[in-house]
Amino acid sequence: MEKKFAGNASNNPNCTGENQSPALVWSNPPANTKSFALLVHDPEGANGLGVTHLVAYNISPSTTGFAPNDLRDGKHYTGGKNSPGNLRWHGPCPPPGSGAHHYTFTLIATSLPPTLPEGLTREALLDKLKGHALAASGLIGRFGQ
Repeated sequence: MEKKFAGNASNNPNCTGENQSPALVWSNPPANTKSFALLVHDPEGANGLGVTHLVAYNISPSTTGFAPNDLRDGKHYTGGKNSPGNLRWHGPCPPPGSGAHHYTFTLIATSLPPTLPEGLTREALLDKLKGHALAASGLIGRFGQ
């Protein structure tokens, strides 16, 4: 991933980017999709305990992607809590020398209407999706300093 997508936080010296969020596009969801959820997770973050960078859900089934910075700006989704406790995109902030981390973007088509409450954690969202996940697609971005 480009450095512009890295986080930018004055209280974290590892966050040296612009906190821009990438554009994403998808197509051909299952016919009975009522909403989408999007998760971004770094399994190497926090020394292997993992860092969640985005929890987004209640995404309309007619949505086919996000423009640059939509995820940062909270557009077209309900925000859940990422690891720092924010409801929007939190770009990568891996420590220098920790190697390239893998940022897993997972889009989940669901049979749930877009009515989940704001602020769910990744774990709480996954629990709500049990029995309602129809299909998933993913991609992995890499970033290191």
